[in-house]
Amino acid sequence: MTSAVAMVEHWRGPFLESVHHGHAVVCHAETGIEKVWGNPDLIVLPRSSAKMIQALPLIESGAAQGFGLTAEHLALACASHSGAPMHVRRVTDWLEALDLDVSALRCGPRAPLGKDAAHQLVWDHGTPSPLHSDCSGKHSGFLTVTKHIGAGPEYVQIDHPVQAQVREAWERVTGETVAGFGVDGCSAPNFATSLAGIARAMARYAAAPEDSAMGRLRLAMAKHPELVAGEDRACTNLMRALDGRVSLKTGAEGFFVAIIPEFKLGIALKIADGAGRAAECAITAILVKLGILAPDHPVTHTYLNIALKNWDGLHTGWQRAAPPLC
Repeated sequence: MTSAVAMVEHWRGPFLESVHHGHAVVCHAETGIEKVWGNPDLIVLPRSSAKMIQALPLIESGAAQGFGLTAEHLALACASHSGAPMHVRRVTDWLEALDLDVSALRCGPRAPLGKDAAHQLVWDHGTPSPLHSDCSGKHSGFLTVTKHIGAGPEYVQIDHPVQAQVREAWERVTGETVAGFGVDGCSAPNFATSLAGIARAMARYAAAPEDSAMGRLRLAMAKHPELVAGEDRACTNLMRALDGRVSLKTGAEGFFVAIIPEFKLGIALKIADGAGRAAECAITAILVKLGILAPDHPVTHTYLNIALKNWDGLHTGWQRAAPPLC
């Protein structure tokens, strides 16, 4: 099957009001693809879900060791954080350790993703800064590599040595030549590959030794889920619910990946219409279907089988996994 399959349904009373279609691949590090929904050969831009791939040069170049980076730094390099004070403070300290400031970041200013942080910024009459950007940790990682190898400051340019290292890592872990690139919301290149290639990369992360570059990034994410996203965010909530057994990462336009070391599995998921609510529901449904996440866990019901209510608090319907994911 190559067309997108139904993944998430929204019911209003007895009426099926909306259906989100998508594609997903479950891949084993040794035996290959184990499960497919839709088209595994679909060429995709995984957006922020691939930040752990973009962070590989941070370790492999020797930059992380050279600048004494910790697991917290590595988690932030993989993060789409909420722009909360704990994130902004750590990024600021990281830049200071590099003898740099906010002007070195090329991710652009953005209001915090976290509601509390965004409200506080307004209350304080503050201005969104590149430090608040959900990608400022990734960009601090790029800057660390840039400084380590003595390259120029425009590290988001496709011909910059940092991006050349990212591309090499990308092709190595996906097992594919990149199919081009798009410019991400944070101005960095985002390389295109097949959905199966991303799942294969996540499976390789799952099987990687803990002291390898991939293993260290995977463990940093699982150890610091609050830095990877933030409070009331799906990545953080699901990783906490799974007690560090799984590393998860969302991406824009309905993307999600999961790294499951226990079974050497990687998952890549793309919702065709780009809906984040559907991606969160679908990745939860797949984790339940694989026996990774308990169907009755409280966090499961945050994203799967949700009772929908209107502004007056009346129960109006449900968000559920579509039959192919059940």
